[in-house]
Amino acid sequence: MTVSTPTPTQTHQWQWQGHTIRYQSAGTDGPALVLIHGFGASSDHWRKNLPELGIDHRIYAIDLLGFGLSAKPTPTPDLPYSFETWAQLVLDFSEQVIGEPVVLIGNSIGCIVALQAAAIAPTRVRGVVMLNCSLRMLHERKRAALPWAQRTFSPWFQKILAVRPIGHFFFQRLARPSVIRNILQKAYARTDAVTDELIEYLLRPAQDPGAADVFLAFIQYSHGPLAEDLLPQLDCPVLCLWGAEDPWEPIGLGQAYGKFSAVTDFIALEGVGHCPQDEAPEQVNPLIRQWVARQVTRSI
Repeated sequence: MTVSTPTPTQTHQWQWQGHTIRYQSAGTDGPALVLIHGFGASSDHWRKNLPELGIDHRIYAIDLLGFGLSAKPTPTPDLPYSFETWAQLVLDFSEQVIGEPVVLIGNSIGCIVALQAAAIAPTRVRGVVMLNCSLRMLHERKRAALPWAQRTFSPWFQKILAVRPIGHFFFQRLARPSVIRNILQKAYARTDAVTDELIEYLLRPAQDPGAADVFLAFIQYSHGPLAEDLLPQLDCPVLCLWGAEDPWEPIGLGQAYGKFSAVTDFIALEGVGHCPQDEAPEQVNPLIRQWVARQVTRSI
């Protein structure tokens, strides 16, 4: 019996609109997959997936502008921290670095980035895999469905954080190992996956100049697209994987995405929380490989 050996991971830099973007890669053959992290994370959040998926794919994990080891410029009207900006970044990366249509795989807000990219340029995206897609419950169109206290408090909290000294003080209080660990242990159902290594991967970029402004810019971002806006626009197939114990993005609400025609499969991952790729890579990696082989490779 042939045993597949995980592939080594390499780190690179790429220039986009004058800004340095860090990405990681693995594998030399097969369909191209691009991994897109969630809010506050980086390509390191895919460290358990890159070597395995690289066995039979060319796999890339990118640090979105403003996160990880990528540049963190001050947001401007011409370059806001928005899903449109990040989607264009991913599309340009796919064209300039990879040079062919890709499968986009996202976690949390990374799913919205992937959907937005597929909606903008359908011929350049072969498929989308969503892992616990952000429901964006604080979006201006969804606040009415929130409990009274939450929908009343949230806009005021955003206004308070918009005062830069207050916002920066709040961010500094968040960017501490004990706080990050506590947040992750609430988001992860498998708390043993919350390791010192993971804490360091998330904490290090938060020390960079500009990190607080990126965080505060996104906290103010209560508009833009929702997954339910973008899914009807897609021509490519979509796989939904959902950690059933996610306290942030409840699976009961996420299951509505399974009703869209583009979604070929909706798979619940029992005993898993918000970040399945990190909590349960032994489940996620085979599911992605099987789905890409079935839904995407056949059409290439």
